[in-house]
Amino acid sequence: MENSISIHLNSVSKKYNKEWIFRDLNLQIAPGERLALLGSNGSGKSTLLQVISGYLIPDSGKVNFTSNAIEVKQDDAHELISFASPYLQLTEEFTLKELVEHTALYKPFINRSNANDIIDIMELKAAANKPLKHYSSGMKQRAKLGLAILADAPLLFLDEPLSNLDANASKWYQKMIAEYGAKKTIVVCSNAIKDEYSFCEKELNMADHKSI
Repeated sequence: MENSISIHLNSVSKKYNKEWIFRDLNLQIAPGERLALLGSNGSGKSTLLQVISGYLIPDSGKVNFTSNAIEVKQDDAHELISFASPYLQLTEEFTLKELVEHTALYKPFINRSNANDIIDIMELKAAANKPLKHYSSGMKQRAKLGLAILADAPLLFLDEPLSNLDANASKWYQKMIAEYGAKKTIVVCSNAIKDEYSFCEKELNMADHKSI
């Protein structure tokens, strides 16, 4: 996976019920850069991440992706992104092995790893054949993070990645970022929980970009 992707936000604004969540935000994210979006609940950080990823459309402004200064078509941008958040739902009728195999059909994993290898890295081998509806919230979050971090995609977007994780799983997350996120561009949303974004060299505080 070669990462030559730059992200450009040009005067991007988003509002909810006539109130601007953020307004005229300009931001450049270079290939391999690690950015933390910081703010309390309701500050707009998750909304901004969804706008960057294309899940939400800004009310004004534009988000562009470029590869070696050549613009990436909007229809192709989703292939560059892996995303994990507490609000993204898993198909709970699947077992973890079925979910991993299904995911690989449309978004391959790094080194073209097979399902068993991915599950081993997630440290969920004992529950590989259990339906996800029987997983704890922490196990589901670990599965979401594993699918995102291990995807063969240059852009990794994580919204409050330590949600529902205990101390041991938090250490696993840090190890995953160190081992498998080295070449990725990473954007993390956090309520200022340092362990979520300690590897980020750049921070954006949402309070600095809110305008009524």
